Amino acid sequence: MTSFGSPRRHLRSAGSTNDIARELALAGVPSGCVVSADEQTAGRGRRGRTWSAPSGSAVLASAILRPLEPHHRLLPLAVPIAVCEAIERVSEAHCEIKWPNDVWIRERKVAGVLIEARPPEWAVIGVGVNVAIADSDFPDDLRWPSSSIAADVGAEAVLAAFCEALATWAEAEPAAVLAAFRARDALNGRQIAWAHGKGAASGIDDDGDLLVETPDGERLALGAGEVQLEL
Repeated sequence: MTSFGSPRRHLRSAGSTNDIARELALAGVPSGCVVSADEQTAGRGRRGRTWSAPSGSAVLASAILRPLEPHHRLLPLAVPIAVCEAIERVSEAHCEIKWPNDVWIRERKVAGVLIEARPPEWAVIGVGVNVAIADSDFPDDLRWPSSSIAADVGAEAVLAAFCEALATWAEAEPAAVLAAFRARDALNGRQIAWAHGKGAASGIDDDGDLLVETPDGERLALGAGEVQLEL
């Protein structure tokens, strides 16, 4: 089992921890290495979005996992589970997951995951967790959807808890990952919309794809993309 957090490279400011971790992975740095930063100037979320936060108020980190084995195919589901457990270990919050890998508290996004990989050699696991950010510090277009854990929670405590939880979930059997994800599935039974349609989310299949039932009775499996709750 990989122990995450040793070695660790911490920076006061970084363009993107994922970019630095990817360079380290290409250079052969061992599994478990974590790159973290107090702030990012070019952090990336899914679909090219930026991820920024006031200095010291968020977990901005990327971990290296190598090599990749067949059971790591569900890593995109396992990582947000680890984030949920980390948050719940250091706070009273209860977390859910919006497929595929956004972590919610009370239906507001508190964390996101971005995984970049070169199978079967390595994966870089990037996480951004809003720890103690006031609503007024979020950009105007993110103020409602985004949230943070609590003002009295420290980023270092969250990162330590995440490294511990990731060590377990990165190596978990697919059946355990699927069961844990399904128990936290924030979309199951909800009306959703995506780029090419609308329907009712009905869980995830064994490949981690989102199952959707359309109004005309068609059953789809979405393997990638962005979905939104229908109000």
